[in-house]
Amino acid sequence: MHMLTSIRTSNGKIEIIDQLLLPHTTNYVEITSIEEAYDAIKDMKIRGAPAIASLASLAFAAYIQSGLDSAQPPAFLLSPESLSAQVIHKLDYLSDARPTAVNLGAAIRRLKAVLQSSTDAGKSVELIAADLISEGKLIADEDFDRNKRMAEHGGEWLAELDRGSGGSGQELNVLTVCNTGSLATSGYGTALGLITYLHEQKKLGKAYYTQTAPYHQGSRLTALELKTMQISSVMICDTMVGSLFQHHKIHAVAVGADRIARNGDTANKIGTYNAAVLAARHKIPFIVVAPISTVDLDTPDGSSIPIEHRKPLEACLVRGAVHPFELDDEGKVKQETVMITPSGLEGIYNPSFDVTPAELITAIVTEKGVATRKEGQTSFDLSGVV
Repeated sequence: MHMLTSIRTSNGKIEIIDQLLLPHTTNYVEITSIEEAYDAIKDMKIRGAPAIASLASLAFAAYIQSGLDSAQPPAFLLSPESLSAQVIHKLDYLSDARPTAVNLGAAIRRLKAVLQSSTDAGKSVELIAADLISEGKLIADEDFDRNKRMAEHGGEWLAELDRGSGGSGQELNVLTVCNTGSLATSGYGTALGLITYLHEQKKLGKAYYTQTAPYHQGSRLTALELKTMQISSVMICDTMVGSLFQHHKIHAVAVGADRIARNGDTANKIGTYNAAVLAARHKIPFIVVAPISTVDLDTPDGSSIPIEHRKPLEACLVRGAVHPFELDDEGKVKQETVMITPSGLEGIYNPSFDVTPAELITAIVTEKGVATRKEGQTSFDLSGVV
C-alpha cells in the first residue's frame, strides 16, 4: 500500500514535502541549514509533532556532519567546550519554532543529554560530534516502527472494546481530526495509523475526518493520504461532528497529540476539544494516539501547556487550486490565496491548539500499550505506557 512521505533523505541530503502546496502540487524542498529547518517548521511547510522533531534532529545532525567534513574545521569543532556552546545555542534556537509540540522539546533534551554524557566521559570533540550525529538520526529513524506498534495497540483495543459491547469488532467507523498520518510523522502515522491498521486488518468500515480549519489539514492532507491509500472515507466540516454522531454509527474518535500532561490532559489541533465534548455526549470512545515523547511528565495538567497562537491573518485566508483547474507556466496546477473575510478585522481569535481534559478521554495509546482511566477517576495513570 503506497504511503506519502513527509521527509526523505539520501546521501546526506534532506528534503521535505511542502505541505502548504498539497494536495494539488507535490514539491520537495531541500533543507540545507538549521535556519531553513526552523523556517519550514515555523511556516508549517512541515507540521505534525513527530515530523517536526525528526526534521529538527536531522537538520542538526547534518549541520554537525558538515562541520566534520569541512577541509578547515569550523571554530565550534576546535574543542569540546566550543562544541558544547554551539550545540546548546542551535538547539535552543530550534526549540522556539513551535512551542506546543513537546516532541521537539523531547528531541532537543535527548541531544543535550548525549552532549553532556559524551563530554563527561572525556571524549574528543570528534567523538562527541559523532555521538550527536548518531542520536539525531536515531530520533528520526525510530518513529516509523513505534507508530506501527501504536496503531496495532490502539486498533486491537478498539476491536476488543467493540466485541465486548456485543459488536463484531469489524466494520469499525472512526472519526479523526487534523492530519496524523505519514505527512505528520516519519511514516505510518499515529491516529491515522490506527485507521490504516484497521484497514489493513479488514476491520475498518469508514474513516471520517474533519476539514480542520483554518489550515484545513484534514481536507488537504488527511484526504490526500486516505485517497492515496484507497481507504474508504468521508470528509465533514468541523461544525458537522454533532450531526454525524446523531445520524451515523461511529465506533470511536481517534486523534493525535502535541502534548499530553501527566494527568492525561491533551493538547491537540484546534477542534479536538469540540469533538471530545460531543463524543462524551454520545458515549463514543475518544482515543488519543501519540508516542511516549509526546507525554510531558513535567507538566501536571493542561492548564500549564503553552498554547501557540498563529497570526490573525491566517484565519482569514484560504489557499487552494483555481477551479476549474488551470496550469501555470511550469505545467503545475495554479494555486491562489484568497481572503474569505472582510479586510481589516480587528478581533480574531486564532489558537492553533486546544486542550481536551483527561475526563473526556477514554484511552491514551503509546508504543508501550493502552492506558485507560479507572472507574470514577478523572485523570490517567500513565506509568504503564511511558
